[in-house]
Amino acid sequence: MSYLTIKALHLIFVICWFAGLFYVGRIFIYFKEAETKPQKEKLILQSQFLVMGKRLMYIILWPSVLLTSVFGWAMIIKNPALLELDWMKVKLVLVTLLLFYVVICQFFLNQMHNGIIKTSEFKLRLFSEAATLFLISLVFIATLKNNISWIYATLYFFIVSVVLMLLVRMYKKYILKK
Repeated sequence: MSYLTIKALHLIFVICWFAGLFYVGRIFIYFKEAETKPQKEKLILQSQFLVMGKRLMYIILWPSVLLTSVFGWAMIIKNPALLELDWMKVKLVLVTLLLFYVVICQFFLNQMHNGIIKTSEFKLRLFSEAATLFLISLVFIATLKNNISWIYATLYFFIVSVVLMLLVRMYKKYILKK
């Protein structure tokens, strides 16, 4: 298999991985919101969200994590010099943190299976937005590689983080109160 074919497959599964992350974050929030509903409605909603969460984690997310990793390492095996590049080291650190993020998603799914997510809805909203920060960071690192100033990248990351947090707070304050 050619390097470019492996790279294309890697990107396809990265996209699937992030699609799963964006969706699973919403499922956690909806499950938590359902706690405030009347008992009958709560049970119906939470059981449906649990089914959706399980399918998403086991049919989309974990397979995408696995295949993204396999094709990523295949690219490195075909081109081991990648491991010497600073941008690749940063990317691998972010991917490691992203794997930890998926493990936390699994933890939330396990809590759903037990009938309650112990984290607040607001924290779940912030957690959900972390996937966006990972995506932005990884795309910029993989695209700009060594053409990026790490000082400016850190500054932009901080600005985007603050904007996302403000948007979540505004949503909580103005939309949820209606």
